[in-house]
Amino acid sequence: MDPTVKQALDITLHNWQTMTSYQSDEKEAVADQFQSSFYVFIDTVRDWVLRQDPMPLTMDSMLEMEMIQDIFDLLPAPLHLNLETELELILDRVERVDEDKYD
Repeated sequence: MDPTVKQALDITLHNWQTMTSYQSDEKEAVADQFQSSFYVFIDTVRDWVLRQDPMPLTMDSMLEMEMIQDIFDLLPAPLHLNLETELELILDRVERVDEDKYD
């Protein structure tokens, strides 16, 4: 796996673990931290995908990529749909503005 993507994924997974185990008043802050790390991770994946030669042109070809499969294997199931949505946006060359990332 690309080391930059792996590092961003590891941070996201750590923040997910923290968020899902938190039971206090600070849960909102922890959730915000997770959300922020998820979109940093997505930006890192976007950068990696856009550097691929050839770049995948369809969702099927994207999902067949070894690194993308590895990410799905490591990512908790509740985040799979979020990742698929973001991968579709990457393929469509749509980049979220900061306000959209947090809605």
